[in-house]
Amino acid sequence: MRTSLFLFLCSLIGTTAQEIQEEEIQLFNGVIELPGTLTYPKVDKKLPLALFVHGSGNVDRNGNQGAFIKANYIKLLADSLNQQGIAFYRFDKRTSNPTNFAHLANTSFYDLVADVAIAIQHFKQDTRFNSIHLIGHSQGSLIAMLNAKEGIASYISLAGPGQSFDQALIGQLTQQNEELGKVATDHIAELKKKDTILKVNPNLIQLFAPQNQKFLKEWMLIDPAETLKTLEIPILILQGDSDLQLTLKDANNLKDANPKAQMEVIPQMNHVLKTVKTLQENQESYVKPEYPLSSILVRSLTQFIPSHE
Repeated sequence: MRTSLFLFLCSLIGTTAQEIQEEEIQLFNGVIELPGTLTYPKVDKKLPLALFVHGSGNVDRNGNQGAFIKANYIKLLADSLNQQGIAFYRFDKRTSNPTNFAHLANTSFYDLVADVAIAIQHFKQDTRFNSIHLIGHSQGSLIAMLNAKEGIASYISLAGPGQSFDQALIGQLTQQNEELGKVATDHIAELKKKDTILKVNPNLIQLFAPQNQKFLKEWMLIDPAETLKTLEIPILILQGDSDLQLTLKDANNLKDANPKAQMEVIPQMNHVLKTVKTLQENQESYVKPEYPLSSILVRSLTQFIPSHE
């Protein structure tokens, strides 16, 4: 009875519920394990595949981090796009998988780029899909950008930075504390020149810890805007106007770098892709998965991806 009622309601609003297939996929980059989930609607035709590239931190395939961040936004996006006829692959970032912890000491920024390349190569050989579309979120916007090469049908920057990491970091720290911003500026200059920071300010030790310095230097030497200039595939730049981490300035920098790109500012969407109306909701949406994903985001992706198969 419940199923019949649900299907009847779907027909009233012009939407038919899709039967979704789910597969667990285990990929490897050397000793690094990269387990992920592929979901797609069960249909008798080839589908476009969206491959999601997560942002900074120990983000898992669902968009959660440890015991505190429980936004579940990647899983919600996968479910939403599946219902619109788009296959979706999401995987655990190497830093979120406990089996990898013993092998992370010398992680390079380009290791993260290589992890995504391995997933791309896997799906290039999967004949069920007619095209691969990269969705890069936050830090993942740059990582996806660096992988947007031969065989990629389109690239989507989702809340992606429009300036190099060092510029963004100095700006954020200066806004919080002008003196700390000056210290960070000196640390970054030393790191770029000497490949190390001999004496890290105690207030910045978590960020500039010795084990992080190689990774940070590699990251900050890549300019997203300059990189985007080189792409010749269809590009979509999406930025929420309630994002507290990345701003419209970042999106505009990317758009200016590649004027052929499409760009859309999504009202009331925050950094974890949720619709929020207040600062309190913005903060709560990181820890309460029940906050709704932006329907405008889903609509934008649903229109863009199939048009570039």
